[in-house]
Amino acid sequence: MRQKQFLALSPAGFHNVAYVEWGDPAASRVILCCHGLTRNSRDFDALATELSKVARVICPDIVGRGKSDWLRDPVHYGYPQYCADMSALIARLDVTELDWVGTSMGGLIGMTLAAQAGTPIRKLVINDVGPFVPKAALLRIADYVGLDNRFSSLIAVETHLRKVLAPFGPLTDAQWQHMVAFGHRLRPDGTYGLAYDPAIAVNVKMAVQDWNLWALWDKVVAPTLVLRGADSDLLTAETAAEMTQRGPKAHLVTWAGMGHAPALLTAEQIDQIKEWLTGR
Repeated sequence: MRQKQFLALSPAGFHNVAYVEWGDPAASRVILCCHGLTRNSRDFDALATELSKVARVICPDIVGRGKSDWLRDPVHYGYPQYCADMSALIARLDVTELDWVGTSMGGLIGMTLAAQAGTPIRKLVINDVGPFVPKAALLRIADYVGLDNRFSSLIAVETHLRKVLAPFGPLTDAQWQHMVAFGHRLRPDGTYGLAYDPAIAVNVKMAVQDWNLWALWDKVVAPTLVLRGADSDLLTAETAAEMTQRGPKAHLVTWAGMGHAPALLTAEQIDQIKEWLTGR
């Protein structure tokens, strides 16, 4: 595992985007794993460890998260900036094609890039998000995203994460502790916060409505695997089913006992993704 960064540009100036690279840097196959709204690159440690046996794996911290800089102007936290940054990262990797694994926000970034003419995305894996996002799910997320939480201890951070991320599915104590280890930041006063800029919520709260992105989906031609938590409120069963009939006519896998979004930490989940990406 190698920690790296690059400079990207917003209308307010340059910012650093951090990423973790796994596997042989000379490998011909490249897989980029992109996290959800409040998460970070280290969510993919288990998946990247396995995928790095057959590929070079890149896991970025989207700006405002993890080790990446916070933007000077929070109005720029949005998909145009995220897509521009990821395009810069792809250029830095010096590859003509790559596979994309994206959870929630990361899936929407991947879908947007895959819908563009001349896209470098060869295969697309979308974890628990789709071209229709219900307002009710965004309201639930908006309730907790952007709160400038302060915690007295890492135990308190873990208690919070176990509550708000419960839909990720049943995780072991070690897996929760991993999320805490990379999901917190130490404040100057000695208390703990979460490892993202609370201002990422500015545009989220302004856009609480049904999102209809079917026009993008219908432009995707890359072979696509859609993963869904059976209890997900963000990717409904109806939307997931329609994704198998339109656009790239995705292959759908649904996992019981979890909602939004499957954590991609179990052997079953990791093997499903690896087999689909490398088995064809």
